[in-house]
Amino acid sequence: MRLESNTARSVPEDAIDQYVIDPEGSNFTVQAVSAGILAAFGHSPKIVIRDFGGLVRFDLENGKLSNAQLHLTIRADSLAVADNINEKDRDEIQRQMLESVLEVDRFPEIVYDCSSVTANGAGNRFWVTLNGELNLHGAVKPQPVTARLVVNGESLRASGEFSVRQSDYEIQPVTAVAGTIKLKDELKCTFDLIAKKQQ
Repeated sequence: MRLESNTARSVPEDAIDQYVIDPEGSNFTVQAVSAGILAAFGHSPKIVIRDFGGLVRFDLENGKLSNAQLHLTIRADSLAVADNINEKDRDEIQRQMLESVLEVDRFPEIVYDCSSVTANGAGNRFWVTLNGELNLHGAVKPQPVTARLVVNGESLRASGEFSVRQSDYEIQPVTAVAGTIKLKDELKCTFDLIAKKQQ
């Protein structure tokens, strides 16, 4: 799972810094959009990802980012509906999402690996575009992600958002509560990740 920038060059392994994602200090959410009756009330379920982790590796020399790599793994059964809807409806949406939509027994992990990265910026602040692959529901598809990256000594912070179409991964959007709750195909994913340098 190597993510190499356009300025990739051969460097000693010990010159590349490695950072471990801190899930407790990070946030990762998925915003769905309702297409059912609830859409009239502006209700769009928010889903939080509670269990994820991974590694970020790169070479930062003279204010330039190169030789970057990324691997991110999410436990599919850690996705949880976070909306203030009645408990019965929330439980049904949760059950449908895990059992029928994500099929977590068959596909317990969601994985994002990178293949290339472009970085713009200097010093410790960059705009990065990752052109990686998302492994979701047994399908692997290209998934570009744009993020703001700040490197601060012993830690880094990356934040941004991207969209995923469930149909690209052979997923049928949630339909629950006798069809009154329906979700649109496109999901908006937002992340604010903190990673700590590994010594």
